[in-house]
Amino acid sequence: MTTADPLETFTLLPLTLDSTSKAISSPLPHLTAPLASLSSLQRSLLEQPSQIPPAPSNTNPKRSAQISKMRDQGNTALRKSPTSPQEAIQLYTYGLEMALKRPSWEPVQLVREECALLYGNRAQAYMAGQMWAEAACDAECSVECKRQGNGKAWWRRGKCLVEMGRWKEAQDWVAEGLETLDVGEKGEAGKEREELVQLRKEIDRFLEEEKRKEGRS
Repeated sequence: MTTADPLETFTLLPLTLDSTSKAISSPLPHLTAPLASLSSLQRSLLEQPSQIPPAPSNTNPKRSAQISKMRDQGNTALRKSPTSPQEAIQLYTYGLEMALKRPSWEPVQLVREECALLYGNRAQAYMAGQMWAEAACDAECSVECKRQGNGKAWWRRGKCLVEMGRWKEAQDWVAEGLETLDVGEKGEAGKEREELVQLRKEIDRFLEEEKRKEGRS
């Protein structure tokens, strides 16, 4: 039995185009995510004066300014209410949503830099509220966006794992961070790496003590 060549097979899908929003939708669940992405791209193109994607080096200055504003306001809110970080978390979330919705033709590195900062800031806000699991997740996202020169994010996830009692996982994470970060970092980056070194010492002491207790029992 031979199978039909997919290039020669036509499948009519139930698609709907909203005349107002120009969004494409379908009742088929497996099409929801790809159509949402396609609709977002289409709206971005329609917003362009010529409806043609600009050069990759071009970015929307208004969006960049709004993202920076959300981050700055989040930082201010966290300083004012360090034990009640809900407002800061919401502001960082707004900034992340704007950064992640940048048109696909804008530089990927710009999005990664913005998200690394915002995920890191939101992780700090979660930590202020002792929401360790959420903070650990955001810190890891920050590291995924920017592994080098991001010692704070490496430290934050390590600290969250410690607070959750996941000491061995924290040890492995911190070790990976120290291998990734440059040994000869100076200035602020050097301080961040030193904080990670101190966290490793704390973790090692705890695990060694636990090992000694097991040996005595």
